[in-house]
Amino acid sequence: MKYVLQKVGLFVLTLWAAITLNFFLPRLMPGSPADAAIAKLSQNGPVSDATRAAIEAQLGVPTGSIWDQYVAYLGQVARLDFGVSYTFYPQSVSSMVSTALPYTIGLVGIVTILAFVIGTLIGTAAAWRRGTWLDSLPTLTGSFLSTFPYFWTALLLLFFFGYVLHWFPTTGAYAATTTPGFTWDFIVDLAQHAVLPALTILLTSLGGWIIGMRNAMINTLGEDYVTFAEANGLHGRTIALRYAARNAILPNLTGFGLTLGGVVGGSILVEQVFGYPGIGYLLFNAVIGQDYPLMQALFLMITVSVLIANFLVDILYGVLDPRTVSYTHLRA
Repeated sequence: MKYVLQKVGLFVLTLWAAITLNFFLPRLMPGSPADAAIAKLSQNGPVSDATRAAIEAQLGVPTGSIWDQYVAYLGQVARLDFGVSYTFYPQSVSSMVSTALPYTIGLVGIVTILAFVIGTLIGTAAAWRRGTWLDSLPTLTGSFLSTFPYFWTALLLLFFFGYVLHWFPTTGAYAATTTPGFTWDFIVDLAQHAVLPALTILLTSLGGWIIGMRNAMINTLGEDYVTFAEANGLHGRTIALRYAARNAILPNLTGFGLTLGGVVGGSILVEQVFGYPGIGYLLFNAVIGQDYPLMQALFLMITVSVLIANFLVDILYGVLDPRTVSYTHLRA
C-alpha cells in the first residue's frame, strides 16, 4: 500500500509540473499568441489597434497578471476548456480533440497493443527455441522490417495496395459518401480505411518487440532459478512462461508504457501520409498553422497520457516483481 501511495504522490507532483510547464512555455515565446492570426490579416494591409484588440478578445487572449492567468488556466484545464482554434476558427479546441481522439486510439492504440503482445510471444518462443529456424526467421524478419522508417513503409503500402492493386482506400478514415454512425456499412468502411495505416505501424514496430523480448529472455534463461526449475523436471512451457518470461518481460513492459503513453499523440507521419484524421494529423496542422491553443492542448494531453501510462506500468511492476515493493520498503 505504501508503494502505491508513493507512486500516486509522485504522479500528482509530476502532473502539476507538466501542467505548469505547459502554461509557461507559450508565454515565453516572443510576441502575442494572436500574432499568427493577425499576420494573416496583415498580408492585405496594416491592421489597426482596434482590429487587433477585437481579434485578441475574440480569440480569448489572456489578460491580467501572470498569477491571475495561471489560476484561470488551472480552471480551464479542470473544465477541459482550451479556447478556440486559430486555424479552424470558430471551432473549439475541445471539440476538435474529442473528434480526432477516437480515431487515433482506435487505430494506433489497438495496433500498438497487438504489436506488443505478438512481438513478446514471438520473442519468447524465439529465445526458448534459440538456434533453430523459429529463432532465426522472426529475428531476421523483424530486424529487416525495423530498418524501414514509418513514412517509407507507409508510402510503399500506399503505392502497391492503394494505387496499383486498388485493394484498399488511400486516404481518410471513411468515404465521403458514408454517413458516420453505428451502422454496419460505416464500420466496414472504417475498417477498410484503417488497414494500410494499421499494417504500417504493425510492421515497423513488431521487430523491436521481438528482438527486445528475445534478448531479455535469453539472459533470463541463464539464471540459477531457471536451471533449478529445469533440474526439478518442470514442464518446458511452465518454465518458459512462469519463470523466464515473467521476469524477462519487465524491460519490454517499460518500453510498452512509454509507447502506450505516446498513442494519444498519434503517429504523425503515418496519419499525414494516409490523411487519417487522428491526433497526429491534427497536431501537424496545428504546428503548420501556428495554432497555439490547439498545440497547447495536444501537448498537455500527450504529456498526461505518458504520465498515466508510466504510473500504470509502475503499479504493474510491483505486481509482477515483488522485489520492487520490498526494495522500496527497505530504502524507506
